[in-house]
Amino acid sequence: MSENTNNIENRESVNFIQKIINEDITNGKYNKRVHTRFPPEPNGSLHIGHAKSICLNYGLAMKNNGKFNLRFDDTNPATEDESFVKSIVDDIRWLCPEWKDEPLYASDYFDKMYECAVELINKGLAYIDDLSSEQMREYRGTLTEPGIESPNRNRSKEESLDLFTRMKNGEFKNGEYVLRAKIDMSSPNINMRDPIIYRIMHIAHHNTGDKWCIYPMYDYAHPIEDAYEGITHSICTLEFEDHRPFYDWVLANLDDFKDEPTQQIEFAKLYLTKTMMGKRYLKQMVEQGLVDGWDDPRMPTISGIRRRGYTPEALYKFLEDVGVAKSQSVVDIAMLENAIREDLKEKAPRTMAVLDPIKVIITNYPEGQVEYLDAENNAENEAMGTRKIPFSREIYIERDDFMENPPKKYFRLFPGNEVRLRYAYFIKCNDFKKDENGNVVEIYCTYDPATKSGTGFTERKVKGTLHWVDANNCIDATVRLYNYMMEAEDYDKTNFLEKLNPNSKIILENCKLEKNIMDYKIGDRFQFLRHGYFIIDSDSTDNHYVFNQIVSLKSSFAVN
Repeated sequence: MSENTNNIENRESVNFIQKIINEDITNGKYNKRVHTRFPPEPNGSLHIGHAKSICLNYGLAMKNNGKFNLRFDDTNPATEDESFVKSIVDDIRWLCPEWKDEPLYASDYFDKMYECAVELINKGLAYIDDLSSEQMREYRGTLTEPGIESPNRNRSKEESLDLFTRMKNGEFKNGEYVLRAKIDMSSPNINMRDPIIYRIMHIAHHNTGDKWCIYPMYDYAHPIEDAYEGITHSICTLEFEDHRPFYDWVLANLDDFKDEPTQQIEFAKLYLTKTMMGKRYLKQMVEQGLVDGWDDPRMPTISGIRRRGYTPEALYKFLEDVGVAKSQSVVDIAMLENAIREDLKEKAPRTMAVLDPIKVIITNYPEGQVEYLDAENNAENEAMGTRKIPFSREIYIERDDFMENPPKKYFRLFPGNEVRLRYAYFIKCNDFKKDENGNVVEIYCTYDPATKSGTGFTERKVKGTLHWVDANNCIDATVRLYNYMMEAEDYDKTNFLEKLNPNSKIILENCKLEKNIMDYKIGDRFQFLRHGYFIIDSDSTDNHYVFNQIVSLKSSFAVN
């Protein structure tokens, strides 16, 4: 069993949904079964807000020895795509590795939903309406004014059933007729004012082909899907709270499901600071080319954060810390970043990477000589052992680790100053060379052989320690640094494009890394000393490595 699944089952905290489940089990409800589901629409990639729902539903099922379904609510072929089906299945299997079942589809139950609609018509609880969409909006009323009954509301059962059959047979155009539930046009809940439950759509479906030209509405289909699968607790986010009366109405009026109907329970969505979360707005960014696809590592999509290098274990820990509540709030993204750091600090091997290299020539080191020094792979995890790193006359250090005229309390390299090279020696800057533009291109130093790291005490002390890479035994790489997608918090759905951070991705070429990186593969994670955590990206080739920044070492993604 995977580590993240164990984390789910071992939690001691009991949220309000688990308390409801505990009471149901005590009372013998649903024969003490617990069966949950996650019902995405395949019209876009899932984001981290969906991950909260996935982990909650899956976690409750595992904790209570129950079952968990992935079921696609594919009731609107106009917006759905098979590619999103595959993407979502991959997301679920990444988050829920113990889930071995195959996905289910709302479209698998289209025949059953049609039969249920016929049952409602025969009971006088549904009717065919031919009001235009504009008239229907006008008749619907407002939050303070009741709606107006359609002139077709009292159409006979026989006529409605005939028209519904002809709708199914393709005799009418899109929008010509709809099937509506007959409930209460004066209800204070607008969702109960005779909602549409079927509409005409002459569009092929990814799963059923051209079999159907009428499709059920989500609010009608969803309770039937839940009940048909034997779902006990239909757990969803707060925006569905006002839809629950209709959910309950559907099940209460269908003979197959009314005896012990599924109960819908709502919880607060996950919102993160500095992050646009709405699927339609993420889709807009993708379609306008503002990001590099749904799996862009800046995106809060599950495919994006997976490519970014986040781990499912860190995500579970973060969501556990956030908790499950009824009241809506916004979570500081620093909380997520901290969970990632805590998860990786004992897992990720350390390596040295110079992202903005400048060459250092150690003039008194023998030409042609290479020695191999011992370096720990992870100071937090001694079991990860050590590695050998080459050291020779020429090395690279970070450009900002050298200053010609430094300010006070600058402890790195400058003329006349001495610093320690991590795992190596003390070096002292004696001179440097500039190009025709005045940029420093080479630094000339001498080293003290008596100060070799790990060989014992040296009387001299230095305040600065630099990371470095051997210039003759390193690899070139592209490194992508990421910052927050949103530049500020004062954005909404109307202006968020104006608030996008233009520096959310910075690409650094010709970075220098230890050559032992070549022993690793795509998807492996590292801590670059002093820089943060990084992952080998899928854009890497045999001849060139590409790294994505997972998270910085500090509580900010600020780029130097």
